[in-house]
Amino acid sequence: MDAILLQILNGLDKGSAYALIALGLTLIFGTLGVVNFAHGALFMIGAFCAVTLQRILNLSFESVDESQTDFLGNPLKVKTPYVEAWFGPEAGAVIIDWSVPLAVLFAIPIMLFVGYAMERGLIKFFYKRPHADQILVTFGLAIVLQEVIKYFFGANPIQTPPPEALRGSLDLGVMVGFDPNAIIYPIWRLVYFVFATVIIGGVFAFLQFTTFGMVVRAGMADRETVGLLGINIDRRFTIMFGIAAAVAGLAGVMYGPLNPPNYHMGMDFLVLSFVVVVVGGMGSLPGAVLAGFLLGILESFASTTWATTTIPGINQIIIYLVAIIILLTRPRGLMGRKGVMED
Repeated sequence: MDAILLQILNGLDKGSAYALIALGLTLIFGTLGVVNFAHGALFMIGAFCAVTLQRILNLSFESVDESQTDFLGNPLKVKTPYVEAWFGPEAGAVIIDWSVPLAVLFAIPIMLFVGYAMERGLIKFFYKRPHADQILVTFGLAIVLQEVIKYFFGANPIQTPPPEALRGSLDLGVMVGFDPNAIIYPIWRLVYFVFATVIIGGVFAFLQFTTFGMVVRAGMADRETVGLLGINIDRRFTIMFGIAAAVAGLAGVMYGPLNPPNYHMGMDFLVLSFVVVVVGGMGSLPGAVLAGFLLGILESFASTTWATTTIPGINQIIIYLVAIIILLTRPRGLMGRKGVMED
């Protein structure tokens, strides 16, 4: 039982990232009808927002410390981060240590702007074009953004450690009544799952309980009728594109401590996230979230020693096998609207 619970936790961890990215993809497809292959790049940009803030907070200046000397007796030059000089050594050290959570606030306006600029500068010209054209142009944009990140940050992964208080592991076995050390789980993975749950809940609450969200949902169901009521639905859909970009970016920010940011991480998640969207149902927000967590859990169980020994490589193909079965038996996905992807 403890092994099963551990695999479920591992699945929820990875499924959280799938669900967040797929949620943004579905928001864009459901509102604008655009297949956005650049969405993985937004996940990557979010991760590098955390890297950027970490570097900004670690900017320092040199000063001579008379209390420290080298072996010749000369005063040493020491580097002091500006943050520590402004807020004091202790407060400054705490700010630097918590750079990843703080990067959430740093990334929100950046990702909103990136999403707005992407939609207004490129995507809007492809609304009425075939999906093949949309895939080609957004995939090309993703490659450009990937190479830009590679140019400025290099090709190697960059560490973005979590705060010291959130490193290490928790003994979850004791909490649920198992033997000590039965279920040892990293704290940050639990933090990521809780964070993803809050973001997903926030998006659904925004769409469900605000006037703006209700108009957007109405526009997703019948865009022309909403437009005839004198509502500028295009403007609202543009804002939703920015929100979808922010969701993907925040997913990347918090995923950095689990997988050090690198320039191709967006592509790594992109294809899997599209599979999640298709399995959940194109245009279905609940379906995207449900499929993200379910496929994450399934991939986790397929990665166990027993599974990989019995069927070598099953952990690499299990998600695609499930997608094939779903498409053959239920083309619209688990929770897709009738008629979508069934032509």
